[in-house]
Amino acid sequence: MRLSVNVDHVATIRQARMADEPDPVWAAAQAELAGACGITVHLRGDRRHIQDRDVEVLRRTVVGELNLEMKASDEMVGIAERIVPDMCTLVPEGHGELTTMGGLDIVSSESEVRAAVERLATKGIAISIFIDPDVVQVGRAKAVGAGIVELHTGVFSEAAGGAEAERELEKVRVAAAAAREMGLEAHGGHGITYRNADGIAEIREIEEVSIGHSVIARAVLVGMERAVLDMITLLNPGG
Repeated sequence: MRLSVNVDHVATIRQARMADEPDPVWAAAQAELAGACGITVHLRGDRRHIQDRDVEVLRRTVVGELNLEMKASDEMVGIAERIVPDMCTLVPEGHGELTTMGGLDIVSSESEVRAAVERLATKGIAISIFIDPDVVQVGRAKAVGAGIVELHTGVFSEAAGGAEAERELEKVRVAAAAAREMGLEAHGGHGITYRNADGIAEIREIEEVSIGHSVIARAVLVGMERAVLDMITLLNPGG
């Protein structure tokens, strides 16, 4: 299972002082050197952490896959058309939210999502949609032209454990299997930590996960290389 490291929270530390360090570009380079398949950043409308400059420099420096998380808005699609990341992941974005609170409801926003997908596809950008682990949403992602779905693992990650966690993990498992059957690539993300990554690692249909907060939090204490290697080991217990 591949690991894409989200470096948003390196920028969060920087923006806390409106300074020039730590630089998420440096963190991205270290994560790739440690074995990450690529880098994920979320360019939000309020620019709370990642800035336009970060995405522009990362486009020139990331060796693997640059995944730009973004709202399906004219502003963000225009930026993606100009920068041309390897992949765009369309996500919901709520005003004042601490972090993304759930998957994008394609059913209620299909025209907006379809228009964004069509524009991005003309640039040869791989298109992923961040959705709740729901077979209906998987089907709508296929219908609007996405090639990838990133399944929201946050509810599983926040489960108390035991039967509750297993129920939520089963929803992810079923959605991932449905995506595979429909010819979509299944990814996972949100809330995955060093304590629960083994559950996601069991789902072989999931080919890639995007993890930010937990990896960056560990990197603050043990360094980026160790943090990335530890997560890759958990995601690939067979070596």
